[in-house]
Amino acid sequence: MTAPVFVVEQLPGGPEFVLDGPEGRHAVSVKRLHTGEEVVLTDGRGRWAQGVVKAAEGKDRLLVEGLDPVHEEPRPAARITVVQALPKGDRGEVAVETMTETGVDAIVPWQAARCITQWKGDRGLKSLAKWRNTAREAGKQSRRVRFPDVADAASTKQVAALVATADFAAVLHEDRGHDSEPLATVALPEAGEIVLVVGPEGGVSPQELTAFAAAGARVCRLGPTVLRTSTAGTAATALLLGRTGRWS
Repeated sequence: MTAPVFVVEQLPGGPEFVLDGPEGRHAVSVKRLHTGEEVVLTDGRGRWAQGVVKAAEGKDRLLVEGLDPVHEEPRPAARITVVQALPKGDRGEVAVETMTETGVDAIVPWQAARCITQWKGDRGLKSLAKWRNTAREAGKQSRRVRFPDVADAASTKQVAALVATADFAAVLHEDRGHDSEPLATVALPEAGEIVLVVGPEGGVSPQELTAFAAAGARVCRLGPTVLRTSTAGTAATALLLGRTGRWS
């Protein structure tokens, strides 16, 4: 298994580092790391360094030594953004968690017309904070050093503008009354920005489909079954990671 990942605001500039605060407490009291075990420190934006535990002090301080020079993971040639309509209950965090573990690069919460959940005022800010915290924790758990960006909640007009700037964009839509093409075989660019739009439980409205198609999006289906909104983005991301060679 690869070394556990811990997030730091600023990567160490020398061979030793003290990991403290919540991350130090997690390393010492939860992970119970011991002398000689390897760890990875990252800023979550692609920069990282690997070291070895020198000692644990108290309940929340980990001394790390032998740190490598700071490395930087390159940005992927084909970058995948999922526009995720707001699901009911805690399914939003489930979607963010599994998409992050799978390898998505960015997530845009979308207030679609048929969303039951509404992000307004303080509730919206708390929900957004939960999504961002989930992405951070899932990034650590899956040993990533470049965590996905979780944007502010977007309107349909803002999503259409994002679609218009993409090198490839698709709306995941399963409706026998509407033409669609399989995401598994649609032509993809070798590099650039890929945007996938995932609708809510009630589906993407005709008006939204029209707006996204006018902005250049293709209407695609994943397969013969209908997936929940909280799992469709993960399945689509996995499919595209394989097709673009990022899982090779």
